[in-house]
Amino acid sequence: MSTMTMAKALNAGLRRALADDPKVLLAGEDIGRLGGVFRITEGLQAEFGEDRVIDSPLGEAGIVGTAVGLALRGFRPVVEIQFDGFVYPAFDQIVSQVSRMRFRSHGRLGVPMVVRIPYGGGIGAIEHHSESPEAYFAHTPGLKVVTPSNPLDAYWMIQQAVADDDPVIFFEPKRRYHEKGEVDVEAEPLPLYSSRVVTPGTDATLLTYGPMVRTCVQAAVAAAEEGRSLEVVDLRSLSPLDDEAVFASVRRTGRAVVVHEAVGTLGLGAELAARIQQECFYELQAPVLRVTGYDLPYPPSRVEDGYLPDLDRVLDAVDRSLAH
Repeated sequence: MSTMTMAKALNAGLRRALADDPKVLLAGEDIGRLGGVFRITEGLQAEFGEDRVIDSPLGEAGIVGTAVGLALRGFRPVVEIQFDGFVYPAFDQIVSQVSRMRFRSHGRLGVPMVVRIPYGGGIGAIEHHSESPEAYFAHTPGLKVVTPSNPLDAYWMIQQAVADDDPVIFFEPKRRYHEKGEVDVEAEPLPLYSSRVVTPGTDATLLTYGPMVRTCVQAAVAAAEEGRSLEVVDLRSLSPLDDEAVFASVRRTGRAVVVHEAVGTLGLGAELAARIQQECFYELQAPVLRVTGYDLPYPPSRVEDGYLPDLDRVLDAVDRSLAH
Protein backbone atom coordinates (compact mmCIF):
# COMPACT_ATOMS: atom_id res chain seq x y z
CA MET A 1 0.00 0.00 0.00
CA SER A 2 1.38 3.41 -0.93
CA THR A 3 0.07 6.96 -1.07
CA MET A 4 0.19 8.74 -4.42
CA THR A 5 -1.60 11.36 -6.47
CA MET A 6 -3.97 10.40 -9.26
CA ALA A 7 -1.37 11.61 -11.76
CA LYS A 8 1.26 9.29 -10.29
CA ALA A 9 -1.24 6.44 -10.10
CA LEU A 10 -2.03 6.80 -13.81
CA ASN A 11 1.68 6.89 -14.55
CA ALA A 12 2.22 3.73 -12.53
CA GLY A 13 -0.71 2.00 -14.22
CA LEU A 14 0.57 2.86 -17.68
CA ARG A 15 4.07 1.72 -16.73
CA ARG A 16 2.70 -1.64 -15.62
CA ALA A 17 0.64 -2.00 -18.81
CA LEU A 18 3.71 -1.26 -20.94
CA ALA A 19 5.81 -3.73 -18.97
CA ASP A 20 3.20 -6.49 -19.09
CA ASP A 21 2.48 -6.36 -22.83
CA PRO A 22 4.99 -5.38 -25.54
CA LYS A 23 2.07 -4.60 -27.87
CA VAL A 24 1.01 -1.63 -25.71
CA LEU A 25 2.05 1.72 -27.21
CA LEU A 26 1.50 5.28 -26.02
CA ALA A 27 1.13 8.22 -28.39
CA GLY A 28 0.24 11.88 -28.09
CA GLU A 29 1.47 15.44 -28.27
CA ASP A 30 4.47 16.02 -25.98
CA ILE A 31 3.91 12.82 -24.01
CA GLY A 32 7.46 11.55 -24.51
CA ARG A 33 10.34 13.75 -23.48
CA LEU A 34 8.05 16.27 -21.76
CA GLY A 35 5.86 13.62 -20.13
CA GLY A 36 2.65 15.34 -21.18
CA VAL A 37 1.16 18.64 -20.10
CA PHE A 38 0.12 17.10 -16.78
CA ARG A 39 3.22 14.83 -16.58
CA ILE A 40 1.09 11.69 -16.64
CA THR A 41 3.58 9.90 -18.89
CA GLU A 42 6.70 11.36 -17.32
CA GLY A 43 9.70 9.04 -17.53
CA LEU A 44 7.99 6.40 -19.64
CA GLN A 45 9.76 7.22 -22.91
CA ALA A 46 13.15 7.05 -21.22
CA GLU A 47 12.21 3.65 -19.79
CA PHE A 48 10.49 2.04 -22.79
CA GLY A 49 11.94 3.92 -25.75
CA GLU A 50 10.70 6.23 -28.49
CA ASP A 51 9.11 3.37 -30.42
CA ARG A 52 6.65 2.66 -27.63
CA VAL A 53 6.08 6.11 -26.13
CA ILE A 54 5.67 8.29 -29.19
CA ASP A 55 5.67 12.07 -29.48
CA SER A 56 3.08 12.56 -32.21
CA PRO A 57 2.52 15.51 -34.54
CA LEU A 58 0.01 18.18 -33.54
CA GLY A 59 -3.12 16.65 -35.06
CA GLU A 60 -5.74 14.77 -33.07
CA ALA A 61 -7.43 13.20 -36.12
CA GLY A 62 -4.07 11.81 -37.21
CA ILE A 63 -3.25 10.51 -33.74
CA VAL A 64 -6.50 8.59 -33.44
CA GLY A 65 -6.53 7.47 -37.07
CA THR A 66 -3.03 6.07 -36.79
CA ALA A 67 -4.04 4.27 -33.59
CA VAL A 68 -6.91 2.59 -35.45
CA GLY A 69 -4.44 1.12 -37.94
CA LEU A 70 -2.11 0.01 -35.16
CA ALA A 71 -4.97 -1.65 -33.28
CA LEU A 72 -6.06 -3.51 -36.41
CA ARG A 73 -2.50 -4.82 -36.74
CA GLY A 74 -2.46 -6.29 -33.24
CA PHE A 75 -1.14 -3.44 -31.12
CA ARG A 76 -2.87 -1.84 -28.13
CA PRO A 77 -2.40 1.91 -28.56
CA VAL A 78 -3.16 4.36 -25.78
CA VAL A 79 -3.50 7.86 -27.19
CA GLU A 80 -3.67 11.09 -25.24
CA ILE A 81 -5.82 14.04 -26.18
CA GLN A 82 -4.00 16.90 -24.53
CA PHE A 83 -7.16 18.68 -23.34
CA ASP A 84 -10.86 17.82 -23.50
CA GLY A 85 -11.69 20.64 -25.93
CA PHE A 86 -9.10 19.35 -28.39
CA VAL A 87 -10.89 16.04 -28.96
CA TYR A 88 -13.32 17.46 -31.52
CA PRO A 89 -10.93 17.28 -34.51
CA ALA A 90 -10.74 13.53 -33.77
CA PHE A 91 -14.48 13.15 -33.24
CA ASP A 92 -15.08 11.90 -36.77
CA GLN A 93 -12.42 9.21 -36.43
CA ILE A 94 -13.80 8.09 -33.06
CA VAL A 95 -17.51 7.91 -33.92
CA SER A 96 -17.17 6.92 -37.60
CA GLN A 97 -14.29 4.43 -37.42
CA VAL A 98 -13.28 3.46 -33.90
CA SER A 99 -16.80 2.81 -32.61
CA ARG A 100 -18.08 0.91 -35.66
CA MET A 101 -15.27 -1.45 -36.60
CA ARG A 102 -16.46 -4.53 -34.71
CA PHE A 103 -20.05 -4.07 -35.89
CA ARG A 104 -18.97 -3.30 -39.45
CA SER A 105 -16.79 -6.41 -39.61
CA HIS A 106 -19.45 -8.71 -38.06
CA GLY A 107 -17.23 -9.19 -35.02
CA ARG A 108 -14.12 -10.22 -36.93
CA LEU A 109 -12.14 -7.04 -36.22
CA GLY A 110 -11.66 -5.31 -32.91
CA VAL A 111 -10.04 -1.99 -32.09
CA PRO A 112 -8.32 -2.50 -28.72
CA MET A 113 -7.35 1.11 -28.04
CA VAL A 114 -7.75 3.68 -25.29
CA VAL A 115 -8.33 7.38 -25.82
CA ARG A 116 -7.23 9.28 -22.70
CA ILE A 117 -8.94 12.65 -22.24
CA PRO A 118 -8.26 15.03 -19.32
CA TYR A 119 -11.62 16.69 -18.75
CA GLY A 120 -13.61 19.08 -16.61
CA GLY A 121 -13.08 22.51 -15.10
CA GLY A 122 -11.82 23.98 -11.90
CA ILE A 123 -8.22 24.65 -12.93
CA GLY A 124 -8.54 28.28 -14.10
CA ALA A 125 -7.84 27.43 -17.73
CA ILE A 126 -8.63 29.32 -20.91
CA GLU A 127 -11.30 28.42 -23.49
CA HIS A 128 -11.37 24.81 -24.80
CA HIS A 129 -9.48 23.55 -21.75
CA SER A 130 -12.35 22.78 -19.36
CA GLU A 131 -14.95 20.88 -21.36
CA SER A 132 -17.04 17.89 -20.25
CA PRO A 133 -17.83 16.10 -23.53
CA GLU A 134 -18.54 12.67 -22.08
CA ALA A 135 -22.16 12.51 -23.28
CA TYR A 136 -21.08 12.60 -26.94
CA PHE A 137 -19.16 9.38 -26.49
CA ALA A 138 -21.49 7.63 -24.05
CA HIS A 139 -24.22 8.26 -26.65
CA THR A 140 -22.21 6.46 -29.35
CA PRO A 141 -22.78 2.69 -29.69
CA GLY A 142 -19.55 0.73 -29.82
CA LEU A 143 -17.64 2.89 -27.35
CA LYS A 144 -17.04 2.19 -23.69
CA VAL A 145 -16.63 5.25 -21.48
CA VAL A 146 -15.12 5.26 -18.00
CA THR A 147 -13.75 7.80 -15.54
CA PRO A 148 -11.89 7.31 -12.24
CA SER A 149 -12.34 9.67 -9.30
CA ASN A 150 -9.41 8.65 -7.08
CA PRO A 151 -5.85 7.30 -7.36
CA LEU A 152 -6.73 3.67 -6.59
CA ASP A 153 -9.31 3.51 -9.37
CA ALA A 154 -7.03 5.41 -11.73
CA TYR A 155 -4.24 2.86 -11.25
CA TRP A 156 -6.40 -0.17 -11.93
CA MET A 157 -8.91 1.23 -14.42
CA ILE A 158 -6.29 2.40 -16.91
CA GLN A 159 -4.80 -1.11 -16.97
CA GLN A 160 -8.22 -2.71 -17.36
CA ALA A 161 -9.06 -0.31 -20.19
CA VAL A 162 -5.82 -1.18 -22.00
CA ALA A 163 -6.62 -4.89 -21.65
CA ASP A 164 -10.12 -4.51 -23.14
CA ASP A 165 -10.46 -5.80 -26.70
CA ASP A 166 -12.79 -2.93 -27.59
CA PRO A 167 -12.20 0.84 -27.63
CA VAL A 168 -12.41 2.69 -24.34
CA ILE A 169 -12.74 6.44 -23.88
CA PHE A 170 -10.92 7.16 -20.63
CA PHE A 171 -11.85 10.49 -19.05
CA GLU A 172 -9.46 11.80 -16.39
CA PRO A 173 -10.72 14.57 -14.04
CA LYS A 174 -7.84 16.97 -14.34
CA ARG A 175 -8.56 18.99 -11.21
CA ARG A 176 -8.19 15.79 -9.20
CA TYR A 177 -4.79 14.89 -10.68
CA HIS A 178 -2.88 16.10 -7.62
CA GLU A 179 -5.17 14.76 -4.92
CA LYS A 180 -3.63 11.89 -2.96
CA GLY A 181 -4.98 8.52 -1.95
CA GLU A 182 -3.88 5.04 -0.99
CA VAL A 183 -3.09 2.63 -3.82
CA ASP A 184 -2.70 -1.08 -3.28
CA VAL A 185 -0.97 -2.49 -6.36
CA GLU A 186 -1.67 -6.04 -5.18
CA ALA A 187 -5.39 -5.56 -4.51
CA GLU A 188 -8.17 -7.24 -6.44
CA PRO A 189 -9.68 -4.40 -8.49
CA LEU A 190 -13.37 -3.87 -9.04
CA PRO A 191 -14.67 -4.87 -12.49
CA LEU A 192 -14.07 -1.98 -14.87
CA TYR A 193 -17.71 -1.47 -15.81
CA SER A 194 -19.11 -1.32 -12.29
CA SER A 195 -20.05 1.43 -9.87
CA ARG A 196 -19.01 1.84 -6.24
CA VAL A 197 -20.86 3.02 -3.15
CA VAL A 198 -18.47 5.57 -1.68
CA THR A 199 -20.62 6.63 1.25
CA PRO A 200 -23.56 4.46 2.43
CA GLY A 201 -26.76 6.27 3.29
CA THR A 202 -30.50 5.88 3.74
CA ASP A 203 -32.27 9.17 2.93
CA ALA A 204 -31.24 9.96 -0.66
CA THR A 205 -28.81 8.75 -3.33
CA LEU A 206 -26.27 11.06 -4.97
CA LEU A 207 -25.24 9.61 -8.35
CA THR A 208 -22.05 11.12 -9.68
CA TYR A 209 -18.67 10.46 -11.28
CA GLY A 210 -15.19 11.86 -11.88
CA PRO A 211 -14.52 15.34 -10.47
CA MET A 212 -17.89 15.59 -8.69
CA VAL A 213 -17.40 12.55 -6.45
CA ARG A 214 -15.40 14.55 -3.93
CA THR A 215 -18.00 17.33 -3.97
CA CYS A 216 -20.79 14.84 -3.28
CA VAL A 217 -18.86 13.21 -0.45
CA GLN A 218 -18.43 16.66 1.09
CA ALA A 219 -22.18 17.17 0.71
CA ALA A 220 -22.84 13.88 2.47
CA VAL A 221 -20.59 14.92 5.36
CA ALA A 222 -22.34 18.29 5.64
CA ALA A 223 -25.78 16.66 5.49
CA ALA A 224 -24.82 14.21 8.24
CA GLU A 225 -24.28 17.15 10.58
CA GLU A 226 -27.98 17.94 10.11
CA GLY A 227 -29.04 14.34 10.67
CA ARG A 228 -29.48 13.42 7.01
CA SER A 229 -27.95 10.28 5.56
CA LEU A 230 -26.86 10.51 1.91
CA GLU A 231 -25.57 7.59 -0.14
CA VAL A 232 -22.90 8.60 -2.67
CA VAL A 233 -22.51 6.32 -5.70
CA ASP A 234 -19.47 6.77 -7.95
CA LEU A 235 -20.66 5.52 -11.34
CA ARG A 236 -17.09 4.96 -12.65
CA SER A 237 -18.47 3.57 -15.93
CA LEU A 238 -20.65 5.90 -18.02
CA SER A 239 -21.16 3.42 -20.84
CA PRO A 240 -22.16 0.79 -20.01
CA LEU A 241 -23.92 2.08 -16.90
CA ASP A 242 -24.06 -0.24 -13.92
CA ASP A 243 -27.86 -0.14 -13.88
CA GLU A 244 -28.48 -2.72 -11.19
CA ALA A 245 -26.27 -0.99 -8.64
CA VAL A 246 -27.93 2.34 -9.40
CA PHE A 247 -31.41 0.87 -9.08
CA ALA A 248 -30.53 -0.96 -5.87
CA SER A 249 -29.35 2.26 -4.24
CA VAL A 250 -32.37 4.28 -5.35
CA ARG A 251 -34.75 1.56 -4.16
CA ARG A 252 -33.08 1.68 -0.73
CA THR A 253 -33.32 5.46 -0.36
CA GLY A 254 -36.35 6.34 -2.51
CA ARG A 255 -34.67 9.49 -3.80
CA ALA A 256 -32.02 10.27 -6.41
CA VAL A 257 -29.99 13.38 -7.26
CA VAL A 258 -27.60 13.19 -10.23
CA VAL A 259 -24.56 15.48 -10.17
CA HIS A 260 -22.17 16.23 -13.04
CA GLU A 261 -20.22 19.17 -14.48
CA ALA A 262 -21.49 18.77 -18.04
CA VAL A 263 -24.52 20.74 -19.19
CA GLY A 264 -27.88 19.40 -18.12
CA THR A 265 -29.68 19.04 -21.46
CA LEU A 266 -29.18 15.49 -22.77
CA GLY A 267 -26.39 14.87 -20.27
CA LEU A 268 -25.79 11.65 -18.33
CA GLY A 269 -28.22 12.89 -15.72
CA ALA A 270 -31.07 12.85 -18.22
CA GLU A 271 -30.36 9.22 -19.15
CA LEU A 272 -30.09 8.19 -15.51
CA ALA A 273 -33.33 9.98 -14.64
CA ALA A 274 -35.13 8.18 -17.46
CA ARG A 275 -33.82 4.76 -16.46
CA ILE A 276 -34.61 5.28 -12.78
CA GLN A 277 -38.14 6.48 -13.57
CA GLN A 278 -38.67 3.44 -15.76
CA GLU A 279 -37.34 0.84 -13.34
CA CYS A 280 -37.90 2.35 -9.88
CA PHE A 281 -41.11 4.31 -10.36
CA TYR A 282 -43.02 2.72 -7.48
CA GLU A 283 -40.08 3.06 -5.05
CA LEU A 284 -39.48 6.76 -5.75
CA GLN A 285 -40.62 9.20 -3.10
CA ALA A 286 -39.57 12.28 -5.09
CA PRO A 287 -38.70 13.19 -8.68
CA VAL A 288 -35.16 12.50 -9.84
CA LEU A 289 -33.30 15.81 -9.67
CA ARG A 290 -30.18 16.97 -11.50
CA VAL A 291 -27.37 19.31 -10.47
CA THR A 292 -25.28 20.13 -13.53
CA GLY A 293 -23.37 22.76 -15.39
CA TYR A 294 -25.58 25.36 -17.01
CA ASP A 295 -26.62 25.15 -20.66
CA LEU A 296 -23.92 27.59 -21.71
CA PRO A 297 -20.46 27.39 -23.24
CA TYR A 298 -17.90 26.95 -20.49
CA PRO A 299 -17.30 30.43 -19.04
CA PRO A 300 -14.06 32.36 -18.49
CA SER A 301 -12.04 31.05 -15.58
CA ARG A 302 -12.77 34.08 -13.41
CA VAL A 303 -16.42 33.05 -13.12
CA GLU A 304 -16.16 29.25 -13.43
CA ASP A 305 -16.90 28.79 -9.73
CA GLY A 306 -20.38 30.13 -10.38
CA TYR A 307 -20.87 27.66 -13.22
CA LEU A 308 -19.66 24.44 -11.64
CA PRO A 309 -21.90 22.47 -9.27
CA ASP A 310 -20.79 23.02 -5.69
CA LEU A 311 -21.67 21.97 -2.18
CA ASP A 312 -24.52 24.47 -1.82
CA ARG A 313 -26.19 23.49 -5.09
CA VAL A 314 -26.01 19.80 -4.22
CA LEU A 315 -27.45 20.35 -0.75
CA ASP A 316 -30.20 22.56 -2.17
CA ALA A 317 -31.23 19.72 -4.49
CA VAL A 318 -31.20 17.31 -1.55
CA ASP A 319 -33.44 19.70 0.41
CA ARG A 320 -35.89 19.86 -2.51
CA SER A 321 -35.90 16.08 -2.83
CA LEU A 322 -36.49 15.51 0.87
CA ALA A 323 -39.28 18.11 0.90
CA HIS A 324 -41.50 15.83 -1.19
